[in-house]
Amino acid sequence: MSKQPTKREETLGGTIVHGLPFPSELTPESLEWLRKMQPIRIEQDYSITYLHSYGQDSPFFAGLTNKVLLGTQEATTGYTYATPRGHGMYDGEETRWVPLPHEGKVHAFTVCYFGSEEFLPETPFVLALIEFEGADTLFLTRLLGLDPDDAGLHWIGMKVKARFLRNAKLKPTDVYFVPIET
Repeated sequence: MSKQPTKREETLGGTIVHGLPFPSELTPESLEWLRKMQPIRIEQDYSITYLHSYGQDSPFFAGLTNKVLLGTQEATTGYTYATPRGHGMYDGEETRWVPLPHEGKVHAFTVCYFGSEEFLPETPFVLALIEFEGADTLFLTRLLGLDPDDAGLHWIGMKVKARFLRNAKLKPTDVYFVPIET
């Protein structure tokens, strides 16, 4: 039988505690006061390791890691999705993977002055919907290499090309687009 320790190991890390009054003497009055005591609130770091599965979208992220842009296509109708779907919206059947071109054109865009915590330091930034030859839907992505203060209708139809992060993070932001120099 293994012997259990008789004392828990303690670390130097502490907890920040807010509002922790306690009576100096335990009397019937102070014990009654404890019943009415406000809840103790503590502040502490909390971290977990989260296992996430991309499931049926895994080939898309594997493609980005290998600098390949993949979409999906309905087998019966040929309808092609720039943003992958597991099943067709017209035929309901499982779609097949197809490569997309690395070049397209800006269909629409917006300048973001606010963003999630990850992107807030990069504001303002440009999000764009990219049109691909042969694809029936648009692809939402970051558009780099442009001055957000110069945004205007002259960006619509601009030819752009895909760029990929050298060290993939297995996120949709592993691909972004830049203008094609003419």
